[in-house]
This record gives sequence, C-alpha cells and structure tokens, in this order.
Amino acid sequence: MKIQSKRRRATLFRRLTWAFSLVPLAMLWIAAPAAAQTTVEDLATAYRQAAHSSPMIAQSRAQLDAALARKPLARAALLPHLNAFASGGVNTARVTGFGAQSISTGYHSDVFSASLTEALFDGRSLVALKQADSRIQASEAALAYAQQVVALEVTQAYFGVLQAGANERVAHRQVDLLHRIYDQTNARLKVGTGDIISVQEAQAQLDAAKADWIEARNAVAVARNQLARLTHNPIGTLRDVTSLKAIGPQPDTADAWVAAALKNQPLLRQAKATLHVSEQQVRYAERARWPTLTLSGVGQHAAGALIPPVAIDQAGAALNLSIPVFEGGRTRASIRQAQALARASRENVANTRDRIKLATQTAFLDLQNSVAQYRAARQSVASAKVALAGTRKGYEIGSRSIVDLLTATTNYAAAQRNYYLALYTQLVARTQLKAAAGVLTPLDIESINSLLDGSTSN
Repeated sequence: MKIQSKRRRATLFRRLTWAFSLVPLAMLWIAAPAAAQTTVEDLATAYRQAAHSSPMIAQSRAQLDAALARKPLARAALLPHLNAFASGGVNTARVTGFGAQSISTGYHSDVFSASLTEALFDGRSLVALKQADSRIQASEAALAYAQQVVALEVTQAYFGVLQAGANERVAHRQVDLLHRIYDQTNARLKVGTGDIISVQEAQAQLDAAKADWIEARNAVAVARNQLARLTHNPIGTLRDVTSLKAIGPQPDTADAWVAAALKNQPLLRQAKATLHVSEQQVRYAERARWPTLTLSGVGQHAAGALIPPVAIDQAGAALNLSIPVFEGGRTRASIRQAQALARASRENVANTRDRIKLATQTAFLDLQNSVAQYRAARQSVASAKVALAGTRKGYEIGSRSIVDLLTATTNYAAAQRNYYLALYTQLVARTQLKAAAGVLTPLDIESINSLLDGSTSN
C-alpha cells in the first residue's frame, strides 16, 4: 500500500509538471488568430478553423498524451523505489506482578525507517516498457488519421456549400425563364393565338421549378450548417472557382497509389502498432511464470520502551527471489486470452489493408472519371444553351411546340447542375485520392485554395 501511494503521488506530480509545461503552448493557441471567431470565406481558413476546434483531433491528441504517460509509468517499475516512514507516540502503562506495588508510568516511543527497493530482473516490466512504445506509435497514427479525416471532411463540406449555392442559382434562373414562358403563352391565349393546354403545361413546369428552388435554398442552409459544424465559426460568402483545368491522378497508375497507401496510410500504421501491442501482451502474460529478483535495503531507528528505556538502530539488505508456482490457472487463461486478441489484431491488419487497397483504387478511378465527366459536362452546357436558343426561336415562329420549349429549358438547367457537380467533384476527388493514400497534407489544401478566384458564392 505504501508503494502504491508513492507511485500515485509521483504520477500526479508528473502530470502536473506536464500540464504546466503546456500552459505556454495553450496561451499561444489562444492568442493565435485561429482561436478567435473568424468568418470563413475560403477553404484554407475553413481548414485551419476546423483543425483547431475539431473534437476528433482533440480527442486523438488527448489519447496520445495518455499513451506518452504510459512510458514513464512502465519505466517506473524498473527504477529504484524509496520509501520513508516515521512514527511518534506517547504511551501509558500500569504493570502489576512485581512486588506488592504496581508500576504506573508514561513513556515515548519513536520509529524512523527508510526502505529502498530495486528490481534486478523483472521480465514483465521490460515487456510493458516496449508495449508503451507501441501504444505511442498507435496513438500518433490515430492523430495523423484524424487530421486527414478532418481535412477531407472540410473540403467536402466547403465544395458542398458551393455546389448547393450553384444549384440554387440554377433553380432561380429556371424559375425566371419559365415565368417568362408562362407569361408569353398566357399573352398568346388572351389574343387568341395560343391555347389553354400550352398555358397549363407552362404553369405545371413553373410550379415544379418553384418547388425545386425552395428545395435548393434549403439545401444551401443544410450545407452551410454542415461546414459551420466542422469549423465552429460563422460561414461568410465563400470564394468560388468558375473555371478549372481538370487534372487526373499523378502518377497515372493505380499500383503506385496503392503502394503509397500501404506505406503511408495512418489507419494501417495504427492497426500494425495495435498488433504489436497485442503480440507484446502475449509475452507479458507468458512472463507471469518467470521469477522476479529484487534487491531491498532498510534502515530503522526505534526508541522507547517500558522498562528499561532502549534505542535500537539497525540496517539491513536482502536479495529477494519470487517464483510463481500456482495461481489457480490465471496465468494460463491470461495467455490464451492474449493470444486470441493477438489473432484478432492480426486479422484486423489484414482487413484494414484490404479496405485501404479498395478505397485507394476506387478513389483513383473516381478521379480519372471526374476528368471525363467535367469535360463532358462543360460541353453539355454549351450544347444545351444552343438548343434552348434554337427551340425558343422555333417556338416564336411556330415550328416548335411549347412542350419542346419546356423540355429544352429543363435540359439546360439539368446540364448546368451537372456541370457544377462535375466541377466540384473534380476538386474533391483530388483530395479523396490523397486521403485514401494517406498523403493528404495542409499544403494540398492550400493548393486547392489557390484555385479559388475572387468571385464568391452563397
């Protein structure tokens, strides 16, 4: 109990020391611009705010701090343990049986002692020290993975807002265009050159477009709320990208990206480090059968006795050998449990490797597809615009019906929506591939941010 109390006090002291050492860093974070409420207007700002305020990153950092604390705790079992003890008391005694009179007296008793214990051989503590290193590696990988996840989520949310805003603008323009068509058909009906069916067709399309516009406006609010949740800051008018040169994977081979993912993906590094912890836990359980050898020394001063008063000073040293013989089958059960958990961790590594391969290959193909989709969508907008102009002229001279005009209007709006979808998908796909390969960095976010021009989007 004394040793445990000493360890708890030492652990508390180290934690306080560590906490106070972080105060200057915490003050720097508080003083940094990212700590204040900043209106998000571009991708780089959104990423900095999200990285600073992300609960996921903060949780991973705290878990890393806990893993770092495990190492000195494990090392403490191999270092000397020094304990001191002091006791002072006042005693009264009444003694009979020595003659006719009894003896009644009071006396002091004092005890001072110090003990030193050093582990000379402890196989389990050595394994625990190595296990602490593996836990640190797993926590570092988890933190790196959290940072990449946040970077990808912010990128997706940022361009999600831009895409929702683009859809809202397209829906608004479609409502205006259909409103003009409706007014035109209604005017023709009044002068006797139109028909009621054309008016009803135009009215139906206009009502549907208004409903789509309302849905698009709500989608903008949802997208902005999602970005605000990640950044924990108000969302302003975001910088947009209006033109883009589509870029495919570089290098343009899936095998190269898969190889990079298997080497750099933090999720796989974490799984491997966790496997090392499980394998070391097997050795830790097996070494419960090993003997332990400790060296202990004690010094003691004791004073005070009833008759006669005496003082004792003594010192001693001992070499202690402890050999476990039988513990009710606990050691064997612990070994079996550790071996089963190690097998589970080994399968988790294999499963994680397969998922990373699939995710990287999928992201590689998605980026390749996004190039073709963007080029096709851009051409489709130009074609749909020409078709709409031609159909409008044909309707005015009577060679095209109202159905043809409404169809051309719908097709043009759909082509515009597809264009914006392909535009933002191309940018997000670049980030997704790097995140899948585990090589996404803040520099990549800055690179995409540089593509945003001075135009803005709500």
